[in-house]
Amino acid sequence: MQATAHLRNARISAQKVRLIADQVRGLPVEQAEQLLTFSTRKAAHIVKKVILSAVANAEHNDGADIDELMISVIQINEGPTLKRGRARARGRGTRILKRCAHISVTVADNETGQK
Repeated sequence: MQATAHLRNARISAQKVRLIADQVRGLPVEQAEQLLTFSTRKAAHIVKKVILSAVANAEHNDGADIDELMISVIQINEGPTLKRGRARARGRGTRILKRCAHISVTVADNETGQK
């Protein structure tokens, strides 16, 4: 049994989110939630909400036991980039890229999560 949750257009760089995603990939949901709760990074709060959403989807849609779930797939992709300008010296300008990320989390039972 698998359940998925997606967050699109999160206003944080995908590179920053991948640092957190690598820490929780393959962990049981309870352990991952604990790790993310005490992390000081902004991405940890965002990833935790997506994981809890996937757990709620598994419980509501499939009647899964929460204690048996683990994070089988967590995928971070780049989203659209907002392009802004900033004034520089001598009347010039510079482009500022405000990056976004797409986050996908799949939780599965211990039996189906093993590869």
